[in-house]
Amino acid sequence: MMLCLGRAFLWESKTLLDLYTISQRLQIHEGLRLKPYFCTSGKQTIGVGRCLDTNPLTPEEEKVVGDWRHGITKGAAIYLLHNDIKRITKECKKKIAFFKELDDERQYALLDMAFNLGINGLLQFRRMLEALACGNYNTAAAECLSSKYAQDTGVRAERIARVIKTGKFTL
Repeated sequence: MMLCLGRAFLWESKTLLDLYTISQRLQIHEGLRLKPYFCTSGKQTIGVGRCLDTNPLTPEEEKVVGDWRHGITKGAAIYLLHNDIKRITKECKKKIAFFKELDDERQYALLDMAFNLGINGLLQFRRMLEALACGNYNTAAAECLSSKYAQDTGVRAERIARVIKTGKFTL
């Protein structure tokens, strides 16, 4: 267990990056598919990584999207993506006590991981989260890279670990 002594946060209220920026980055990592498909885990997915098995459409989303079984429009995919970003951001704020204290890029890194793994999957990264809470970004990045997530996602995990380490997103 990592001991974090008296870390003073310089930011009282950091805000997450804007929705457009997050959407663009997630499209780079997830891709955009307008027809339903089965992801590498065998789960039915559509749009920008929207797993319909674990996150089915709400009644409101069904009204907007229509019959997704035959495909959706790009606008519908972005609508779902924006809803997913908002939902995952709320989950991160609720379940990661220090989330609001992170700078916007490191918030994004956790959001991206939660988007890919689910919030419960992200919460399994206990040592990484402990290091982040203490501002030990090198250790947090190393923990990110020494995982099955990194093996499975390759370049994506390398990019996210770099964001955790440096606080900068680069392609």
